[in-house]
Amino acid sequence: MTPFELLPPIKDYIWGGTKLRDEFGKKSSLDRLAESWELSCHKDGLSVISGGKYDGMTLEAFLKEHPESIRKNCHVYEGLPILIKLIDAKEDLSVQVHPDDEYARKNEGDNGKTEMWYVVDCDEGAELIYGFKEKISKEEFRKAIEENTLLDKVNRVKVHRRDVFLIEPGTLHAIGKGILIAEIQQSSNVTYRVYDYGRIGADGKPRELHIEKALEVTRLEPPPKKHSRSEIVRLPDAVCSSLCGCKYFSATKYDIITQFSVSAPEVFCHILVIDGEADIYSDISPESDELMHIKKGTSVFVPAGTDTIYIKGRCSIILTTT
Repeated sequence: MTPFELLPPIKDYIWGGTKLRDEFGKKSSLDRLAESWELSCHKDGLSVISGGKYDGMTLEAFLKEHPESIRKNCHVYEGLPILIKLIDAKEDLSVQVHPDDEYARKNEGDNGKTEMWYVVDCDEGAELIYGFKEKISKEEFRKAIEENTLLDKVNRVKVHRRDVFLIEPGTLHAIGKGILIAEIQQSSNVTYRVYDYGRIGADGKPRELHIEKALEVTRLEPPPKKHSRSEIVRLPDAVCSSLCGCKYFSATKYDIITQFSVSAPEVFCHILVIDGEADIYSDISPESDELMHIKKGTSVFVPAGTDTIYIKGRCSIILTTT
């Protein structure tokens, strides 16, 4: 197997902007490009293979035919465990929370959601909501929602480029306007909204809230883990920044200066280009054939069992695996 490019489904939520088209080259007839699902086998949005033998096939269909591409010794297709997005928040997202696996599988027939945010870009002074400022009771939480005082209770964090946030299930959160993030998450689309600024949806009605379910799953205290800047290690040909490692996924950012090698001997990995451009080759000999050209916005699936590939050029990538 060799790596291949993926084309993402695009979501046009009401808070989205145009940076995914203007700056990341995403193609869509939609006016708003709120999210691009760069790596997805979720039923609500399937990534599609671009180019090569499997051109036009959904990633889900490909992995059903080749389950060993997820894990080399995998003989039964069990689905892709993660979902990767680019999110452009022109306006504030709703204040929301995600359940854990047990609750989501019992009540929604889906996975729970642990997610990580990497701030690719943001406006000066941009901020997001990350848990509560202080511990509160369930009754106080309900009252704050009913009396429209919830925003007085939440913990606001000013953000900067390269900030990293781990959003664990039960953590109240919201991406603020003027922030563009790369999100690595469990493969899930379960979200419980508790506050949405009174906005009206496409149907002319206020968007649905999920207050009772949110009351059941929300942690009513400040988040246990603080956000951080990515840790930096300088290598000869790249700068490595470890973003996140949890039981669901591991993500690392590489700022490639000249050349960098990637291999996936046992389990798949995903490459998301967030800046610059480069070429991918199968080996380092002068006559090596170019496998593909990548640039800002390119999404690449590297199947398990792939021999070493070489990224030649100057670019920044987020490499994710499980």
